[in-house]
Amino acid sequence: MNALENAFAAAQQWLFEAAVQPAMFAMGLGHLLEDGYAATGWLLVGLVQIAVMLAVIGPLQRWRPVEPVSDRAAIRTDVLYTLVHRLGLFRLALFFSVEPLFDDLFGWLHVRGIASFHLDNLWPGVTDKALVAFVLYLVAFDFADYWIHRGQHAARWWWSLHALHHSQRQMTMWSDNRNHLLDDLLRDTLLVLLAQAVGMPPGQFVAIVAVTQLSESLQHANLRLSFGRLGERLWVSPRFHRLHHAVGIGHESRGQGTLGGHNFGVLLPWWDVLFGTANFENRYDATGIRDQVEQGRDYGQGFLAQQWLGLLRLFGRG
Repeated sequence: MNALENAFAAAQQWLFEAAVQPAMFAMGLGHLLEDGYAATGWLLVGLVQIAVMLAVIGPLQRWRPVEPVSDRAAIRTDVLYTLVHRLGLFRLALFFSVEPLFDDLFGWLHVRGIASFHLDNLWPGVTDKALVAFVLYLVAFDFADYWIHRGQHAARWWWSLHALHHSQRQMTMWSDNRNHLLDDLLRDTLLVLLAQAVGMPPGQFVAIVAVTQLSESLQHANLRLSFGRLGERLWVSPRFHRLHHAVGIGHESRGQGTLGGHNFGVLLPWWDVLFGTANFENRYDATGIRDQVEQGRDYGQGFLAQQWLGLLRLFGRG
């Protein structure tokens, strides 16, 4: 873990000094260099993720696709979503909007003696504390993410936003970030609050987000791949997650049109097994939403249209 952290820090420093810092000075943002350095870390993570997607997941899709590619326009829109999120543009927007509110809140709590609970202190005395802490934080975050995901499917107002993610009928490795911006804002807010509450160091937070996002890119790939009887129960596979996107299966339960579903796990299928939402059938169904497929409901063809229609659904007008 230390070697990886050192290598990442060196690459972040180089990228910052070679490109980001000169650009910030040119734009008159020299007073924000510390924040720019942090943003460089997210940019580097995104560049590495995109490189892995193109070099590894892309060839896998071409090797064993579930279905032929028929809607390249929809995929191009998903690529735009991916670039906005993975290259830090969404986090930059958060920095200028809600992050100052987080800083004020936790500053207020610390002044009043309310400190963070450090989760990694639950397992003291280990040789590689960084690795153990990473595993502990990853499991805790995935548990929270499972329940956030359940909420996105259980609350009708939240589903009106999250439905955009499920409206992609041509799933590929680019589909993970196809979300309404308000949906992402709410989820990220909850995870940032959790990170602060359990005392997660910034480096661990970046690492867990990076692992989660790259795994989710693989899960959404147009890839006929199962991890086997044991592996399917250890880590979420493309087959397992595709069922979550399947029409009438992944986001419906207890009858047609009822909110709920199966396979909500983000990284670990353990929670689905524990709470009775797992579906391990070996099948690769068509993806989408029932009212989209059967009634022709419009979820939008481009980024702006999709965001606008999500707002209309939220307020009961779409």
